[in-house]
Amino acid sequence: VYLDSLQSANLPNISQYVTANEVNLCLSIQTFQECIHSQSYSYMLDTICNPTERNDILYQWKTDPHLLRRNEFIGNLYNEFIEKQTKESFLRVCIANFILEGIYFYSGFMFFYNLGRNGKMPGSVQEIRYINRDENTHLWLFRNILLELQKEEPALFQPDRIEEITDMIKEGVTQEIAWGQYVIGDNIPGLNSTMVEDYIKYLGNLRYSSLGLGTLYDGYDKEPESMKWVAQYADANMVKTDFFEARSTAYAKSTAIEDDL
Repeated sequence: VYLDSLQSANLPNISQYVTANEVNLCLSIQTFQECIHSQSYSYMLDTICNPTERNDILYQWKTDPHLLRRNEFIGNLYNEFIEKQTKESFLRVCIANFILEGIYFYSGFMFFYNLGRNGKMPGSVQEIRYINRDENTHLWLFRNILLELQKEEPALFQPDRIEEITDMIKEGVTQEIAWGQYVIGDNIPGLNSTMVEDYIKYLGNLRYSSLGLGTLYDGYDKEPESMKWVAQYADANMVKTDFFEARSTAYAKSTAIEDDL
């Protein structure tokens, strides 16, 4: 909830320095969606917790060292851009967004999808699928911003900057693995610490290579066999939904090749 709320406050700061109207529109939509995500998490907490437990969970990031470390990593980069608007800080805040949307949260998603494949909490699983669907669109928005930035500002992508980007994405992967192993560990049936590490490193490679930067971790280029079931939930277009029974999470709609109207 904290990171989605932080994202809602940060995106307008980025939007001020984007001149493409269509990208600003996408950032406005993302801001709205991040607010919905925070509300969705709060609704889930209200459903299963009493008010005292809910508040303890919402503010746990202040006292839990694991949560605090991962939040500070992203939050400090956002604060840097607020305090000092330079080309370099803009690049870093975009990379921070890319990490947040493309690496963070995924150990949490896999936990709920593991519940889903075991037939538990289907309503909550569906809610997470909607959130995951939105995060995918946010991820590709910032990927495209970064690719365009490479064309417009090639000086920002010299070897020293590439090394900094590499270190940032590696830190994001390390933080998410540490968090996933902390909250999931080997205590959840169907998941374990190795599965968390394998999947998050695979995601790190996927995100890093999508920026044209090569491979981050050797041996993690393919989706782990033990985690292939995640795609059935994470990719909205892979799940066929009977619209008489449930609402599809896919944004893509079927279209007719010919229209007689």
